Amino acid sequence: MENKKFFSKGELIIIFTGLVLPLLFYFSPYAQGLLIFIMMWVVLGTSWNLLAGYTGQVSFGHAAYFGVGAYTAALPFLHYKISPWWGLIAGGIMAVVIGYLLGVVVFRLRGPYFALGTLASAEILRIAFGEEEWLTNGHNGILYITTWVTKIPYYYIIFAIAVASIVSVKLLMRRREGYYFLSIREDEDAAMALGINTKKYKNISMIVSSFWAGVAGAFYFIYMGFIDSETVFALHNISIITILVGIIGGVGTIWGPAVGAIIMVLLQELFRSAIFGLAPQWVSGMHAFVFGLLVIFVILYLPGGVVGDWELIKKKLHLKSNTEK
Repeated sequence: MENKKFFSKGELIIIFTGLVLPLLFYFSPYAQGLLIFIMMWVVLGTSWNLLAGYTGQVSFGHAAYFGVGAYTAALPFLHYKISPWWGLIAGGIMAVVIGYLLGVVVFRLRGPYFALGTLASAEILRIAFGEEEWLTNGHNGILYITTWVTKIPYYYIIFAIAVASIVSVKLLMRRREGYYFLSIREDEDAAMALGINTKKYKNISMIVSSFWAGVAGAFYFIYMGFIDSETVFALHNISIITILVGIIGGVGTIWGPAVGAIIMVLLQELFRSAIFGLAPQWVSGMHAFVFGLLVIFVILYLPGGVVGDWELIKKKLHLKSNTEK
C-alpha cells in the first residue's frame, strides 16, 4: 500500500473551512440552513458514490435507505415518545438491514436492470409506508418539535457525519476492498475470473452506502421535524438529486459529492427563490429544466464531473486567459 498522508494539506484546509463557515454566518439562520442541507447532500452523495462511482452499481433508489433511516428515527417517537436522536445511528443500521435484503435480489441484476430494480424498491417502500397508517400515520406524516432553536448545533452534527462518511470511503478505497470495488466496476466477469467474490464485495459496498444514507435520513427528520412517505422516499427530490450530486461533482472521486452538493443546493435555492426575488415568479419552477441542461453539459464537456475533470477545467481557463491577453 502507498504510504501517503490520509488527508492532504488542501483537504485539511477544506475541513477547517467547513468548521468555521457557520461562525461567519452566525447572524444568518438562512445561510446556516443552506450549509446544513449542503452537508446532508454531501453524506447522501458520498454514500451513492461508493456504490455507483467506485463499485459500478448505479442505484436509482437511494431514497429507500434515506426514507428507512428517517422512519427509524420517527416511529419510536410516534408510538413511544422515544427521542429521535436515538435513531441517528439506528437509522443507519436499519438502512443496512434493508440494503442487504434488497441486495440479495437486485445484485442478481446488472446494468440498467439493476438501476430499475433499485428504483422499484424505493417506490414499493414509498407506497407501503404511505398506506400503513396504523404504523406510520400514513400521508399525514409524523411531526416532531426540534431540539434547538439555533441551527449551529445541527450544522456541526451533520458536518461531523459528512466528514465521517468521507473518511470511511477513503479508508475503504485505500484498502484491498477498494481495489476489488474498482475491479468490479471495470469488468465484473473478469473480477470473478480472477477469484474475487464479487457478491461479497458488492454487499460490503451496499452496507456502507446504505448506512450513511440511513443516517442522513434520520438526521433529516430530527432537523426538519416532519416527514411523510412522499417526502423521504421521493424519486425526484431524493434519488435523482443524489445522482446529480455525484455526476456533477465527479463520479468515482472522494470530494466530487461535496462539490456537487454545493452546486446543487445553491442552484436549487437560486431558482426556488426566483433568483432571490429579482426574477419573475415563474422562474421558481424551472429548476428541473436547468438541472437537465446542467447534466447534459457535464456529460458532453465534463464527463468526469467538476472534480474529475478539474485539470481540464484549469487548462481551458488558462488557455482562455492567455487568448484574452
